[in-house]
Amino acid sequence: MLELFFGRLSHDIGIDLGTCNTLVYVRGKGVVVNEPSVVAINLKTKDILAIGNEAKKMVGKTPAHIVAIRPLVDGVISDYETTEQMLTYFIKRVHRKTFSLLPRPRVVIGIPYGVTEVERRAVEEAAINAGAREVYLIEEPMAAAIGSRLAVQQAEGSMIVDIGGGTTEVAVISMGGIVASRSLRIAGDEMNQDIIDYARDKMNLLIGDRTAEEAKIAIGSAVAVNKNEEMIIRGRDMITGMPKEQIITSDQVREAIAKSLFAIVSAVKATIEETPPELVADIMKRGIVLAGGGAMLKGLDVLLQKATETKFVIADDPMGGVVRGCGIVLESLKELKEVLLPSEIR
Repeated sequence: MLELFFGRLSHDIGIDLGTCNTLVYVRGKGVVVNEPSVVAINLKTKDILAIGNEAKKMVGKTPAHIVAIRPLVDGVISDYETTEQMLTYFIKRVHRKTFSLLPRPRVVIGIPYGVTEVERRAVEEAAINAGAREVYLIEEPMAAAIGSRLAVQQAEGSMIVDIGGGTTEVAVISMGGIVASRSLRIAGDEMNQDIIDYARDKMNLLIGDRTAEEAKIAIGSAVAVNKNEEMIIRGRDMITGMPKEQIITSDQVREAIAKSLFAIVSAVKATIEETPPELVADIMKRGIVLAGGGAMLKGLDVLLQKATETKFVIADDPMGGVVRGCGIVLESLKELKEVLLPSEIR
């Protein structure tokens, strides 16, 4: 009876709790929230000042007593209380236009493959304390595959490479389970840091994470492009300590992120090597799906295709794959229950 009562007053939601962005899917409505996983906190009063887009604007620009932090690192919770408050904010935001004073939704959350039981339990407890009445966990590569409309429950091999902000998930899926996989703590954030390190070591220029990300998105590429693009980056000269602007080229950005790209390529090749031959045959026929924000790096599909001699296909909505997969599971919980992870809360 209570289940029916809460069900009528609450929207069931799917959440991609990402290192860089949190996306929320509402049953029957689709993706309604896509905001940075950033929280601004006043250290003096311990009050939350802003969450999401408003908090991201403050990164690197706040006085000493205000910090803008990411409560998730490499796809897992590093700050439990802040994550809980962020989830509470998003759940309340989804229910803002309803008459529910105490929303108690069912929630499906995507988490990185291979996280520990302690890390899984932390996600479940944070969601329950944030207001969820039931929490279901699904591994991100499985969610991304479902969101990309791959036939994960059939006796055929499907392969997905999901490159997010904190992790890169590589998985071969068949009959509702992961057959072979790799999970790397190398992804978009690591590439940003590569660009920061390159600017410091080769240009004597200290830049911030936001500037590095802008350079990666604007002119970054995984393979050589016909035109060597340029953009101006601004920061602090490490010799004089004064403000300085300098031109960085697409060739330089590609050189900076080469080490991270090599690690991703190696993970994909290692996963294919572990895959049973019959499933490899299926993958060669159907191709490998590239998802996540990292899939939008120019030429990454070409680089991976050359390295593996296998066709790569970029998902229709790379960034929304995981949350869309969570939503599809939410819509068909009985049929897709086998793809969910067992609960760590007894």
